[in-house]
Amino acid sequence: MSAPLLALRDLRKHFGGLAVTDGVSLEVRPGEIHAVIGPNGAGKTTLIHQISGTLRPDSGQVRFLGEDVTALPFARRVRRGLARTFQITSILPGFSALENAALAVQARSGSSFRFLRPAAAEAGLNREALAALAAVGLAHRAAVPAGTLSHGEKRQLELAIAIATRPRLLLLDEPLAGAGAEETERLIGILGRLRAEYGILLVEHDMRAVFALADRISVLAQGRLVTTGTTGEIRAHPEVRAAYLGEDEMA
Repeated sequence: MSAPLLALRDLRKHFGGLAVTDGVSLEVRPGEIHAVIGPNGAGKTTLIHQISGTLRPDSGQVRFLGEDVTALPFARRVRRGLARTFQITSILPGFSALENAALAVQARSGSSFRFLRPAAAEAGLNREALAALAAVGLAHRAAVPAGTLSHGEKRQLELAIAIATRPRLLLLDEPLAGAGAEETERLIGILGRLRAEYGILLVEHDMRAVFALADRISVLAQGRLVTTGTTGEIRAHPEVRAAYLGEDEMA
């Protein structure tokens, strides 16, 4: 079995007396989509923050490509090959889709991208940015201002921006949030294709998408890891069924 891309060891994070991450350990393997699910307030986004480096755990370890990155800030983890998307879209609406992706290439390479210079002067940046757009089916929208894209296309652009950093692992925080039925189908297809190139840790509430995509699923409840298993094992797990029943009743 291949060494894991990502290995979490006994991660713990408290806010006052509230344990939002309570001894979480899991792994993401190369070529795997590993989903993290759980009721609202289970600690899923807090876990992503700790993996990406935007939040420091109180204790425990984050290992990426065999290296302990627990103390590294977000930017240094990105340079090592960790990329993430957010629940709320984080694009530059006044720039084109291509320019958004090119900025991510610039951030990775240190190139001096200038929007007022002729495109030919930044051919390398544009070429990589266009390849990232093509990987998510958005190359035909390269010149369109990002703010005018549909919601689903904005989600695709966020994926392209992450891909443009040349990651080894994608951390995706509810990439289907707010997507309509047709957009959801398109995004599921894109994510299914991306698994051939990247490991993916997927936090998502759309259970149909989770069961369609995930190789393994980890379930969080009140900051604790309830279980990790295949889709069949998770469907049949009594604690998982109880957790989601409770969420449905509250809704």
